[in-house]
Amino acid sequence: MKFKRQIREDLNINITPLIDVVFLLLIFFMVTTTFTRETRLMVSLPEAEATPAEALPDQIEITVSRNGSYTINGRTLVNTGIDTLKRGLEEIAANDRSIAILLIADAEATHQSVVTAMDGIGQMGFSRLSIATQKPGGSDPVTETQ
Repeated sequence: MKFKRQIREDLNINITPLIDVVFLLLIFFMVTTTFTRETRLMVSLPEAEATPAEALPDQIEITVSRNGSYTINGRTLVNTGIDTLKRGLEEIAANDRSIAILLIADAEATHQSVVTAMDGIGQMGFSRLSIATQKPGGSDPVTETQ
């Protein structure tokens, strides 16, 4: 008895559809990815070894308190929002962006509230920013012009 021999075909796995799906996923992720560009403010940190600067007659003093509230030239703002700070600066500066600004922050004020104040000052277009520091062991404030 002669048995018919079965011819086995070579099994091939077609990976072309898999590659197509991978490329489609790659294109989808490339298109949907958002590339945010963070705004950065270059800050040279002040050193407290400078001599005290003279107070300018036409400067705006912004004080950041321990709880994060802002005071502009002795007037406390209603809330701690950046829009309120910008409106207060606009009211006092009246379109004069060349006025010097002195930023005074409490030692226990949050970093976020100081950065928010600096961001608001930068968004309003002021370029003369001084940061008040305190000498170690002393109580006299020293200003560093940036």
